[in-house]
Amino acid sequence: MKIAYFVWEYPPRLVGGLGTYASEIVKKFDEMGHEVQIFTMNSDHGLETHEKQGKNIRIHRPIVADASNIFQVFVDEELKNWGPGFKFFSDVLTYNVLSANKCVNDIVREWKPDIAVCHDWLSAIGGAITKQGLGCPLVFHVHSTEHGRSGGSGSPTVRSIESTTAQQADIVVTVSYAMREELSYLKFPGQKVRVVWNGVDEDKYNLKKFSESTQASCQREHGISGKGKMILFTGRLTYVKGIDSLVRAMPMILAEAPETTLVVLGTGEMYEDLKNAAQRLGVANNVVFINKWVDEKERLRLYACADLVAAPSRYEPFGIVSLEGMAMGKPVLVGYGGLREAVIEGQHGLYCDPNSPANIAEQALKVLKNDELAARLGENGRRRVEKFFTWDKVAADTIAVYDALVSK
Repeated sequence: MKIAYFVWEYPPRLVGGLGTYASEIVKKFDEMGHEVQIFTMNSDHGLETHEKQGKNIRIHRPIVADASNIFQVFVDEELKNWGPGFKFFSDVLTYNVLSANKCVNDIVREWKPDIAVCHDWLSAIGGAITKQGLGCPLVFHVHSTEHGRSGGSGSPTVRSIESTTAQQADIVVTVSYAMREELSYLKFPGQKVRVVWNGVDEDKYNLKKFSESTQASCQREHGISGKGKMILFTGRLTYVKGIDSLVRAMPMILAEAPETTLVVLGTGEMYEDLKNAAQRLGVANNVVFINKWVDEKERLRLYACADLVAAPSRYEPFGIVSLEGMAMGKPVLVGYGGLREAVIEGQHGLYCDPNSPANIAEQALKVLKNDELAARLGENGRRRVEKFFTWDKVAADTIAVYDALVSK
């Protein structure tokens, strides 16, 4: 199958989980013998505009000129009110138009796709233009929505791009049954929606590959005390991730497990507020902030050090963090949304109320104070990943959706 693949982030440019998803699944597509042309954003003009990977992967990264000044002439007031963020919208729009025209007018001379694929609003326009230009079927992958990310509001323009692309697409693929319910609430065409869970590299995320000395050196490098238990949070420092409640839970956790350390890995708009909260609550010595995105190798070392992986999200379409923790044989503590589809309460981890620091503390302490329970949850989680959440399975399930559409 020949796949025109529009995705806003792709390695080495990684912003969130989407880039990791795209990289892993495209690699599997290549192994299965499919041809993929990827259209993705460049990074401050610093990346190669054309690149070959594997046997059948071609990557296109157009250089995006700043068109924000002229775009201001014809956009509505809502977009103008984005302020400095308007350049981001301008760059995304330009990337989509350049990429789609490259596909429709240039690539197609030697290589015509059987299907076009796009991910979230950030590459939806490119997918829609390609469908219209070439008449090929379109699959719209929805990993999250503006409604969910913003807590129920967000940009009307972005919401319109999402809903319009869903109407124009032949199939909508989303990452969990919780997300399918959200899409139904948002009036997405239900007959088009398919669910394919995310995955994890179970070979790479394997605790057996990390010695105790490797874990100890990681702790020293990041100033993590090795005396007590360690809770790991990794993700954007934003309200929907529930990290504020996790920090506020620390005094209650320390009351019963006084040497516990919370490691917060990630960046986001709440960083300063969280640091101040830790100081105000008197737990600053037990909260380590790693305020940057580290490479996967370093993230794996931190997972290996953890006694509990916490993802107390208020909104989470799926949550690869829970899979990564489970693959590493760690118990996980999760909040709402798609996280609860990967994790079965009491078998692979525990659930918590992201709005209740007291409940987060209560659930975390069940694991931190019971080594037998922690080991059982971790072992069960690893087995569940091996059965349901490998990239081989995710890729095969995704290609089955594409095949059914192309055949039809």
